[in-house]
Parts: sequence; structure tokens; C-alpha cells
Amino acid sequence: MRLLKLEIKRVLKTRITIVLLLLSLLFSFLFAYLPTTFSYINHMDDAGQTVKLKGLDSIRYEKDVQADITGVVTPEKIRQALEDYQACLTKYGVENTYDLPDGVYEKELFPFMPLLHGVREAFADPDTGIAPSLMELSPAEMDHFYEKCDERCLTLMNQEQKDHPAAHSVASAMYRKVEKPFLFFPGYGSDPMDYQIILAFFILLFGTVITAPVFTSDYQTGADDILRCTKYGKVKFAVIKVVSALLICTVTFSVCTFLYITVSNSLFGWECTKTSMQMIYSAINLPDMNIGQLQRFTAVGGLLCIMASTCFTLFLSSKFKNMVASLSVSLLFCILPIILYMALPAGIGSYIYSILPAGGMGLQTSILYAAIDFDFWNIGNLSIWLPYVMLGAYAVEIPLFFILTVCSYSRHKV
Repeated sequence: MRLLKLEIKRVLKTRITIVLLLLSLLFSFLFAYLPTTFSYINHMDDAGQTVKLKGLDSIRYEKDVQADITGVVTPEKIRQALEDYQACLTKYGVENTYDLPDGVYEKELFPFMPLLHGVREAFADPDTGIAPSLMELSPAEMDHFYEKCDERCLTLMNQEQKDHPAAHSVASAMYRKVEKPFLFFPGYGSDPMDYQIILAFFILLFGTVITAPVFTSDYQTGADDILRCTKYGKVKFAVIKVVSALLICTVTFSVCTFLYITVSNSLFGWECTKTSMQMIYSAINLPDMNIGQLQRFTAVGGLLCIMASTCFTLFLSSKFKNMVASLSVSLLFCILPIILYMALPAGIGSYIYSILPAGGMGLQTSILYAAIDFDFWNIGNLSIWLPYVMLGAYAVEIPLFFILTVCSYSRHKV
């Protein structure tokens, strides 16, 4: 334990570590606040003047005007919203909201528009996937909105995974567990979840910079020659170094993620965490999660990803004798999932980046985006939802690279 404390202290005392840890804390608050600045709305006041609201003022206004639709999204509410929508557009003789006179959308439609989220998607053509316009739908059909969501899940999987019937069964079973009717609390969007991933990616990069020199620096300076001759050299010393690096990175990630979620939810309102993720993303999203549960799921996935990446970086550090080479290769593997996502076809790319240690932290390849998508690992008659593959890969990689790092360092020859 004493050696572990000394190793942690040694790493934490370096200037680069202090700077990166402080930046991580700063980014936790900054990234929690930034999504609030994206919220804006214009509306007419009683005097007929245009009022422009941004940031927290816009969020508060949104909560006020949409207070009547807060809570359970019943078919009756959806039906009434569609009737009001069609009546408004008919009144002004237009086919879409873009042609409405200034101020009409904000005054007459904005208060209930979230209720129509997912309606077009649920009633999309089962063969082509083309969604009808809201003016083409009958309000009476909204009484069967949730039944249509179940049907749309099946037709969507026929389009997305037409050659893999096992994926259809898994997706249908998952979607049947989704709590319906959905819940909605205004003020929250998808941006805060994106910034949670962006924060995690920065912490991943910072952790890589901190851990890449752990073994390599001692090789390069010659300190390792002396340490290997001590009583606790080789295996025990390697374990101490790995554990200390894991503690630093995981504690940093946990603290920063906790701060981010706490500050973000405080700004947007904690009641928003009860909103069904299907009201923010796709109405056909497979997980039975609300926003709060999605935040925690993303955080746990990110933590496992950080641990796997840290162990992998330490393994590389135990192999390289040059700090520049160790850091360069480690950072390359951090961004490799994003490169594969852009360079390879979707099917092949997802099979590869989903099992890479850093695969869950790139925005496009993140475990968050995997959770809101409909990708599966299909192997013969077996279909596994992609986020489960990612979590399983991290669970294997953490002990695997831990052991490989210890073995690599122990067998390293000067």
C-alpha cells in the first residue's frame, strides 16, 4: 500500500498531470453549461414586440409554455395536438410550418409540438420507410400510436437487419419492455448527452497522455535499471504502476462525470431526467430508459472504456522504449475508432471499432450513439445488441491488458 501511495504521488506531482486534471475539472463545468447556450426562441409579447430569449431564459420560457403537456404522453394528448396542428395550418392556408406568418409557430404550435415527436416515424410506410406529413394523418389514428410504434419496430428491423431474423427477435423483445406511454418533461434536448460523450473523450485523451510514459519514461531515463534490482521489482512493481494509473484515470473520470451530470441536470431541471429517451431521440429506440438512466448507462460504459483504454495504453508503454513513440501510438488508438467509422463501410466498421478499447468514446462511435441506433453483432444465428458487445469487450480487455502489461514489463530486457 505504501508503494502504491508513493507511485500515485509521483504521477500526480508531474506538471502535465496537474494541468490535465485541472482541465478535466474545468471542462466538466464548461461542457455542462455550453448546451444551455444553444437554446433560443423568439416570441411576441403582449405589445406585439419580438422578444428574443437565449440560454437559461429560453429554457425557462419553454418550461412555462409547455407546462400543460408535461408528464404522461397519452394517445389522447397526441390526438389533440395533431388536431390543433392541422387546424392551425389550415387556418393560415399553408402545408408546412415554414410558411406560417412570423410569430404564429411560437404562439400556437410550440406549446404542444413535442407531443408530435415520433408521430411521422411511427406511421412511416412499412415498405419504403417514407414518413407521411402530419397533414396527411388522421387524428383518429393517434389512438393507436403506441401499437403503431410496435409495428414500426418490426418493419424497421426488416429494413435494417433483413438478413438476420435473430436480430428481429432481440429488437422486438427489447422494445416490448419499453415503458409506454412515454413521459415528457420540457427543456431538455440531445445536446447535453452529446457533451457528456465529448467530456469523456477529452478525459480519455488526457488519461492517455498521463499513462503513456508510466513505463516508457523509466526505460528512457534508465531508472528502470535500478528499480528492477530492488526487492519489489518486476511483477509487484508492475502491478503497482498499473493499479495507480487505473486509480488516477477512473477517479478522474468518475468525479468529472458526476460533476457534469449534477451541474447539467441542475441547469436543465432534474425533472427532465424522467423524460423517456424515445421523446428525445427516435420513438423506436430499443432501450427501456429515461434520460437519467441513459446518463448513467453512458457513464458506466465510459468508465469501462476508460479502464480498458488505460490498460491498453499501459501495455503499449511497457513495450516502447521511447516516450514519443509510446504517446503517439497510444493517441492513435484513441482516435482510431473514429477513423474506422469514416473510412470503412458501416457494417465492417462497427464490427471493428466496437471492440477497440477506445471505441465507446468517439462521438460517432460512442456507446451513446450505439444505444440509440439499431446495430447488432450478427454471428450465425446469434444477434447481440452493439452496446452489449462493447461492454463485454471492455470487461474482457481490462483484465487481459492488465495481465499482458505485467507480463510484458516483467519480461522486459534492458
